[in-house]
Amino acid sequence: MNAERFRVEKDFLGEVLVPKDAYYGAETVRALENFRISGLRFPHAFIRALAMVKACASLANMSLGLLDKKRGEAIYFAAIEVVEGRMDEHFPIDVIQTGSGTSINMNMNEVIANRAAEMLGGEKGDKSLIHPNDHVNMGQSSNDVVPTAIRVAAAEEINKKLIPSLEKMIRALELKSEEFRGVVKSGRTHLRDAVPVTLGQEFSGYAEMMRKGLSSIVRASEGLLELPIGGTATGTGLNTHPEFGKKVAEYLSEKIGLQFKIANNRFEAMGSQGAVLEVSASLRTVALNLLKICNDLRLLSSGPNTGLNEIEIPPVQPGSSIMPGKVNPVIIEAAMLASCLVIGNDTAIVEASRVGELELNLGNPLIAYLLLQSIEVLSNALDVLSEKALRGIRANIDKCRHYAERSTALITVAAPLIGYDKAAEILARAQREGITIKELLVDTGYLDRGTAEKIFDVEKMSRGGLIIPSSFRKEE
Repeated sequence: MNAERFRVEKDFLGEVLVPKDAYYGAETVRALENFRISGLRFPHAFIRALAMVKACASLANMSLGLLDKKRGEAIYFAAIEVVEGRMDEHFPIDVIQTGSGTSINMNMNEVIANRAAEMLGGEKGDKSLIHPNDHVNMGQSSNDVVPTAIRVAAAEEINKKLIPSLEKMIRALELKSEEFRGVVKSGRTHLRDAVPVTLGQEFSGYAEMMRKGLSSIVRASEGLLELPIGGTATGTGLNTHPEFGKKVAEYLSEKIGLQFKIANNRFEAMGSQGAVLEVSASLRTVALNLLKICNDLRLLSSGPNTGLNEIEIPPVQPGSSIMPGKVNPVIIEAAMLASCLVIGNDTAIVEASRVGELELNLGNPLIAYLLLQSIEVLSNALDVLSEKALRGIRANIDKCRHYAERSTALITVAAPLIGYDKAAEILARAQREGITIKELLVDTGYLDRGTAEKIFDVEKMSRGGLIIPSSFRKEE
């Protein structure tokens, strides 16, 4: 052993060599040796939340007279250093680990204990001043702390990142809906001609999808505010003060600015991940709608010479390594891939929520990683899409009008006049003879020229309602 590089720590299994500069200890080293699986590490959002839980736990234990002020304040300030991101490199263990998250909980306990010991004049590895279990983990179990940290982290990230990102995208879509309200185009169902709509109407639909998604996320995230802290190992609260959980929730509310409270039933909150599942499902719904919007935008911008080319997406980079001058909708495609990731993560979260029996869900570490990844990726994708694509979309007004006036679905407006069957015959004949539906209806005497011009007004059609005057409608 190189004494300059390692220190010796002991646990009930024996001696462990710990890197001398590391703030973690023996249990973290054992986890590093045992779980060399994915190479995935917990995001800072989770580390921050777990450290904040520890900080608030120290405040709660001090206020209840269970932890002396000297130790309690050292633990608190050490935990705040972790919250601030100053210790991130000391949380190296794999996301794929014991299902309760004991390894990441002990990693946190060890880092805070060693940093707090330093603050009190001690050295890393000296548990006589601050013990990771007896002091940092006082009144807690991995079984209630880790699910609490998941909820705190997700609630904070949703409110800090995702909701503003959704609001930004909704605003961008609303602005485009207003800008394009007079741009008439052909509707399309089954990718076939349909009656006219406006580009603004299409964008209004996109905005409403995102508004409903935002409402769903806000509702679902309310369940994250109910915390299992204070339940300790099985939900009974053994070895913790009856007021501990409530105190921690109050301190978390004060520090983070969200209204946390203890769960009505800790057995449910520890044995199930129902609240997280609801949030993940709402993220999936937003991702699915985002995927639909991006698919539409990509199709509408297809071309420029051999596609629809009804809208133009701002170019942001060359699109091809072999075709000079080619520009692709790269931002839109990136948002599509982000959507796929969120949808896939939801499936994995569902499976992880099924793991475990009786008093504890055992998918917690994986759920933490996937849920926070979904929130971050979706937030970033929405921001990039709003800033680099949506704001700069331009309508090719003439192209839109061209398609609207040549849609075979314009025959729909004549059906109340001549009946469905006759209208189908007129359409087939118009296509066969290469003339417009309007011209054929005039030539066959069904409409005079003036009436035809009024009826085949694509702008009027896009507003819906009855186009044929009642005096012209076919009698049953």
